[in-house]
Amino acid sequence: MYGPAMATTVDSPKQDQTSSFAEHDKLGPLGAKASVLDNPTELRRMLVAEFLAAANAAKAAAGGVDRSTHTAVHDYRKALRRARAVLSLVSAALPKSERRAVRQALQEARRTLGIARDHAVAPDTLAQLPLGDPERETANLILHNAEAAMPQAAEIKQLLAEGAARAAAQVEALEAALPEQIEWSTIVRGIRRVYGDARSARKGGKRSKRSFHTWRRRSKELGYQLQLLAGYSGIQVSELYAEIDGATDPQAPAVDLIMVRSFVQTYNQGVSPESFEHLMWAIDGQLEDVMKAGRRAGREAFRRTARKFGRRLTKAVRRDHAPPDQEQEVALD
Repeated sequence: MYGPAMATTVDSPKQDQTSSFAEHDKLGPLGAKASVLDNPTELRRMLVAEFLAAANAAKAAAGGVDRSTHTAVHDYRKALRRARAVLSLVSAALPKSERRAVRQALQEARRTLGIARDHAVAPDTLAQLPLGDPERETANLILHNAEAAMPQAAEIKQLLAEGAARAAAQVEALEAALPEQIEWSTIVRGIRRVYGDARSARKGGKRSKRSFHTWRRRSKELGYQLQLLAGYSGIQVSELYAEIDGATDPQAPAVDLIMVRSFVQTYNQGVSPESFEHLMWAIDGQLEDVMKAGRRAGREAFRRTARKFGRRLTKAVRRDHAPPDQEQEVALD
């Protein structure tokens, strides 16, 4: 859980109000206590606090660059991904212009450190590939070429500081643009959109490396969202998070190889066309296998439509907050 660890509760609606919560995207009465998720004012406050926590995590990561550049870049990019996840949860409540502006600022802040991330990951990924001696020699030559393009520590430090400051500025922009209250239906719409995008990208990932990479990004974003909500709910939402997280982990080897494939194409100066092709064939052979395995591992988690997944989430939250004698009445799909 990356935000404030709170278990805020408020008095719930009376039981005789049940009939007013007919829609699947509404929580309805949750029993003797109601979650912060069922209080529009508290829900808004919590989400702003979570976005602030993510921005602060990016700042903290930037501050640790002198201890470890690689760790700082990794933690910084992870924090900004969490900030985007929060933004996606409330996107339906934001005017389009403000939503785009905040998202673009987060994307730019994250992408500026993409090269540093690639240089950190590529050597280990190439080292783990089962390559023949000629292909290994080609890989080493490419790594040597890449060393000259590796951003210097001072440049990375500056980019981290600038990006963290840009992310921090979005906290005020987000808070100013949000309405005074955020309804649960807004959160469900955000979840459904991210899940739907991930599900579509998984289908496209059968033939498209770009789509597979998009599936990975949206899956991570969805995982952060469910992790956040689980911290304010309970075991049922935690199980949903574990399901998506379990489908996301097997994507990592393929995404690293997709990145390495681009890395090799970028730094192949001085490599003969034949040697370059042999190395690419070796990478693509491995990539095809791990992409297939990743898609297979994610089949069950992404088999539902986005609407059904949203309903499942709502039922999970209701079950987490139902009194013990009502838990059996709120069955999951």
